[in-house]
Formats: sequence, structure tokens, C-alpha cells
Amino acid sequence: MATIRERNKRLILKTACQVFADKGFAATKTSDIADKAGLPKANIYYYFKSKEALYRAVLESIIEPLLQAYTPFHREQEPARALEAYIKAKLRISREHADASKVFAHEIMHGAPHLSPQSLAQLKDEAEASVARIRQWIEEGRMAPVDPQHLMFTIWASTQTYADFDWQILQITGRKKLAAKDYDAAARLITDMVLKGCEVSPCEA
Repeated sequence: MATIRERNKRLILKTACQVFADKGFAATKTSDIADKAGLPKANIYYYFKSKEALYRAVLESIIEPLLQAYTPFHREQEPARALEAYIKAKLRISREHADASKVFAHEIMHGAPHLSPQSLAQLKDEAEASVARIRQWIEEGRMAPVDPQHLMFTIWASTQTYADFDWQILQITGRKKLAAKDYDAAARLITDMVLKGCEVSPCEA
């Protein structure tokens, strides 16, 4: 059973994700987070010391899911399976960590001033390793000679948009919230486009 300390930290972190995603770092006040969480402002400082420390905690909360998403490129031998699994993992992040994804995107657009050098290095290493894996498959004749880096950028854009631009998507679809079937449909479409564009045979059922 979670302790009061653990519950409060989770509540503060979840609320901070929402507020930072909505207002950004500069415009957010610690009192905004405390009020939305229904906790005294002093609790924020007790658990996270400062607004910047809390912001960094929000950023770090999405680093591990982003790193784990690259696992298929290490584990899978078939390009189709790796690409499909990666796309699904990225969409899962957009669904389950939507607010943190928005905060991360905002941070990246401003040059990542708050991300730790270690996290930046880990993300860069995983991206480069995955690009190298794609390049290997191309050299082996298992994929069309596409640009591996731009392929990765395309997958990022098409999957992260479901979190970072959810308002626009909801406006177009007329939904209040996307359902699991919407993310499944997105995964099928994006995977199909990537595999056909890269001339990769789809996975066998």
C-alpha cells in the first residue's frame, strides 16, 4: 500500500504535468499546481524543493518510456516487427503520457535547457543505435534505401502528434477524448504507410 508521502508525490507530479503542459514552465506558478492538486503550497516545496526541480521531475518521468520504446530495434530481427512495435510503443506514450509528452516537446523546441546531460545522451544514443539498425537492414537489402534519420523523424512526428496536438485532433474528429480503438487505428495506418514506403514485407499473423 502506498504511503501518504508516495501518494502526495504522485499527485503533485501528475498535476504538475497537466499545468506545465497547459501553461509552460515560465508562466506556471507553484501555487497553480498546489491549488489544482488541493494541497498546501508548502507541500510542493517539501517534496520537490523548487518549481524547477518539479519541472525536471516531469521531464524525467517520460525519459524512461521514451528509452524503452527503442527496445524493438535491439530485440527484433525482422524490420517489420521492429518498426510496428516501435510505432505502437510511441503511440502508447502519446496516450498514457500525453501531458508529459507536451512538456517534453515544449522543452525540446526551446533547446532542452532543463533536461539533464545524462538524459540527453541516453536519448541520443538510443536514436543513433536505432538509425544504425535501420541502415543495417537497408544494406542487407531488407528495406528500400530510404534515409534512416528522416524515417525516424517521420515516425516521431506521426506518433507524437496524438499527444502534442491532441486539441486539433479532437476538433477535427469531433471527439471529447480518443478511445483505445483510435490509437489502434492510428498504429495500423502509420505502420502500413511505413512498411509500404520502405518496401518491407509485413509481419505474418
